[in-house]
Amino acid sequence: MTRTLKALLVCMLGLLAWQVHAREVEGVRYEESLEVAGSKLQLNGAGTRYKAVFKVYTAGLYIGKKSGTLTEVLVAPGPKRLTLTFVRDIASEELGRLFIRGIKTNTPNEEYTRIVGSVMRMSQVFYDARKMKVGEVINMDWVPGKGTMITIRGVPIGEPFPEPEFYGALLRIWLGQDPADWQLKDALLGQTASR
Repeated sequence: MTRTLKALLVCMLGLLAWQVHAREVEGVRYEESLEVAGSKLQLNGAGTRYKAVFKVYTAGLYIGKKSGTLTEVLVAPGPKRLTLTFVRDIASEELGRLFIRGIKTNTPNEEYTRIVGSVMRMSQVFYDARKMKVGEVINMDWVPGKGTMITIRGVPIGEPFPEPEFYGALLRIWLGQDPADWQLKDALLGQTASR
């Protein structure tokens, strides 16, 4: 085999290996697996959140094993992560309002009553963040024994939110009966290719 052919083969194998280990959505790279709280999680799905015709952020859902429904995701044991990477600037206050509306729309009243304090605290977290800019990231992790941990721009924000129902309510914003974006819901549940 000639040296050039060998070099080309090595480059092609390297490209294939990169594609196996990461997925790209709107220029944002999502690793196929990552570690949260000592547990290896795999990318369940990733996609883009549109508001009207505008791209707002990409999202990736990481859990212990692939799941195709909200119920499977909620009952999956161990840590979970939902990560948002912004592809458009957005005021954090507006984002917080949209999250609260998504939680209220998709959460039964009795459950919402139990988590209303955490919902209000989350609203303050986003208000304090002021603005999310292109390329900035929010991670929302569920860590058993600790609760929901929110990280904005790589900085953990406040104490964990202890109620398991709160993390479920967050996930329902994207995976519930009336999700923020139906195509993103399908992408996060691995039912469509990411866009």
